[in-house]
Amino acid sequence: MASSTQTVGTAGRRFLDDPEQMAIDVSRGALLTLTVAFAALYVTGTEPALQTQMLIYLGGMVALNLPHGGYEHFSNLRRRGLPFGARYVVLYVAFVAGFIGLFVIAPLPALAIAFGTAVAKGGHGDLRVMDALVGSDHLVSRPQRVLAALVRGGAVMIVPLVFWTDTFYAFTGYMLAVFDGRLVGPMATDPGLVATVLGGAYAVALVAHLGGGLVTGGLSASWLRDAGETSLLVAFFAFVPVVIAIGLYFPLWYSLRQSGRSVLVERSRPAREDGLSVVVAWGVLVIGAFATALVALALWIVAPNPLAGATLLPGLVAFYTIFVCIVALPHVVVGEWLDVDRGIWYVP
Repeated sequence: MASSTQTVGTAGRRFLDDPEQMAIDVSRGALLTLTVAFAALYVTGTEPALQTQMLIYLGGMVALNLPHGGYEHFSNLRRRGLPFGARYVVLYVAFVAGFIGLFVIAPLPALAIAFGTAVAKGGHGDLRVMDALVGSDHLVSRPQRVLAALVRGGAVMIVPLVFWTDTFYAFTGYMLAVFDGRLVGPMATDPGLVATVLGGAYAVALVAHLGGGLVTGGLSASWLRDAGETSLLVAFFAFVPVVIAIGLYFPLWYSLRQSGRSVLVERSRPAREDGLSVVVAWGVLVIGAFATALVALALWIVAPNPLAGATLLPGLVAFYTIFVCIVALPHVVVGEWLDVDRGIWYVP
């Protein structure tokens, strides 16, 4: 009992002393545990019921990940002042409205952009965590950094497409059906070929990323950590059913790691009194939550088939995924790429 108490106490002290590194450790441990568990199920030919998978997805994405997205903007804006914040919000609303309009007019290109946004969010966001906490010394050129982001983010979309092709395409079809869209060309006639081609391209990119990092950085600590994390992401999305994998990746990996980066950044910055007061910033966060709900309501109104003509659970998964995609585009473009001074993934 004493040993157990001492272990808990040590872990608690470490969390208080180094919460950012604890976030990294927990994210790795969570994905490793899930990967091993589902790999064991995979070997035995066992798979959770699809209804269970969808409930896990909704729980992870709604209850755990969505609030963190709001916090990223809150953290970014609360010290920036109202003129900047107003421009930020206007741009954000414009991108949301434009993306909803594109889904109405051209569902398939819109969904392709949405999937690309998921790759950018997972990859570029993870790259900034590497800069802050994991190490990126082995990435010495811009092309290497771009390739690293593509490989990290590509694991989120391409690996499950290859290993869970039928389920991936089924939910892609549901998402398109929300706006009366459909797959065309090889995606409709030969989805296995598309998965093979994209999987082959991803494998080449993966080898180029890790091989290039090894050449430029050698067996450095940062390369070893990168190789381990990248391999873990590939294994996670290969063995964990795609609905569960995507539903848990964002809260257990993306959000946890970004939270660790945020703690480190706040620690490194001197105290500042400019920008919004805590009370006003909290009010902005509440308004942002209502605005996000209004986006979901607007999407429900303009979508021809909000539940994709499916039963409740797959319909909700399809609708919510499109909603997340719509708010994710300005999250990345406005929150990071157009905010050149700081951005939601700021690292000093």
